[in-house]
Amino acid sequence: MNDQERLQSLIVARHACIRLVTHDEDYALSLVREAALSQGLSLRLWSIIGGVRDGLVAGTPPDPDTEHPAAALYCLEKQLPEPCVMVMLDLASHLKDERTLRLLRDLISAARKSGATLVMIDHADSLPPVIVSEATPFIVSLPDAKELEEIVRDALRRVCQERGVKTDISRRAFRTILRNLRGLTRRRAEQIIIDCVAEDRRFDAEDINTVLSRKRQMLAGAGLLEFVETPVDLNEIGGLRRLKRWLKLRESAITDAGALYGLLAPRGVMMLGVQGAGKSLCAKAIATAWHRPLLRMDVGALYDRYVGESERRLRDALRQADAMAPIVLWIDEIEKGFASAASRSTDGGLSQRMFGALLTWMQEHEAPVFLVATANDIEALPPELLRKGRFDEIFFVDLPKRFTRRRIFEIHLKKRGRDPAACNIMALADAADGFSGAEIEQAIISAMHEAFADQAEVDTNRILQALRSSPPLSVTMAERVERLRAWAKGRCVPAD
Repeated sequence: MNDQERLQSLIVARHACIRLVTHDEDYALSLVREAALSQGLSLRLWSIIGGVRDGLVAGTPPDPDTEHPAAALYCLEKQLPEPCVMVMLDLASHLKDERTLRLLRDLISAARKSGATLVMIDHADSLPPVIVSEATPFIVSLPDAKELEEIVRDALRRVCQERGVKTDISRRAFRTILRNLRGLTRRRAEQIIIDCVAEDRRFDAEDINTVLSRKRQMLAGAGLLEFVETPVDLNEIGGLRRLKRWLKLRESAITDAGALYGLLAPRGVMMLGVQGAGKSLCAKAIATAWHRPLLRMDVGALYDRYVGESERRLRDALRQADAMAPIVLWIDEIEKGFASAASRSTDGGLSQRMFGALLTWMQEHEAPVFLVATANDIEALPPELLRKGRFDEIFFVDLPKRFTRRRIFEIHLKKRGRDPAACNIMALADAADGFSGAEIEQAIISAMHEAFADQAEVDTNRILQALRSSPPLSVTMAERVERLRAWAKGRCVPAD
């Protein structure tokens, strides 16, 4: 069922209280209005600015002295001899007042007896536990491809009537734009389309990049999912030979032909390894190999001081990832976000609940979202995460070997406009034994700074000097690195 049908079924079933948490208030109100009209019910609407008023007929005067939430709740209870629908906007923040909370509980009880329904529309999930236990949660879905197409066409039609818009776009480019809009709310998707045509009054294939750019800005503002730029070619990534081969074999499973053959699409991999060895690069390699966008989840941004808000943020992020599929979802340093779930914590069980929600999603999600989780500290991870079946494979990313180090030097020198043939690459690869890919890159950058200061060109000696002046992590934390290698032996597949 769609949102309209789901909400209508709850009202028909006479749920006394429905809680709806969303930032898209206009859409939520439209759902309630349509549901009330379809059932022939009156609609009473309250906000702290407008008081209690008719929610179906615009311009009707409000009931006097009902701006205060306690007065509004008392008024609504007195109007309950017959079934109706009542909507209260942003009531949750007022429930710290004991009188208002008591009146809300009385209204819910009265609504249950009379067959009425109270719909609470809030921007934050911060209800008291006693109301959470009384209210039925309603989660607003994100628009699918069909609805997005209607939103785009309606937005273009409206702008065209106002000031004219020239449309010149192929069906393939139009589908690409729709795909790039996935994961956004209806209001945000509409605004992006209006932004695309606001200046040049044209809607064409060039707007594909505009849509993607605006979407990245919006996601960055939410702080939960972040677009990550990836290399255009796997040749830009040194090493990882076994991982690349695994990706090539699994790529056929994500095609229609693979599905017809009976292959199941891969669901995710865990990347363990030495810090700076290239685990993040592995996530980018997967997105590059499969030509999918890479989204990074900031686990730290999920946690909130309000009860229930952290879990809601995680659910929202996972729902958004499902809606934007097919994608690669990257959870970096997963142990930092869910480490407390492995032991007794002082956060009231929040980490365990968050971790449980993630495991449930990993087990049950059906959208083509490939999860890449990276970790540095295996001992901090809850054992349930490493159980067989959670991930398709667990890879261990070790420090690069001699051939891989040579390739890394070549890649980073070329990236900075330098000819690798001008340096003794094999000598550099030998000198960088024990260095991670990130440490090799920093050595090249340091050598280039020195060369620029001396008004000279970077060469082998300068890079060698940079390598010798900064000991690698494998030396400064040798015991920890060896312990991690010992654990991974026999338990993980080497990435290279």
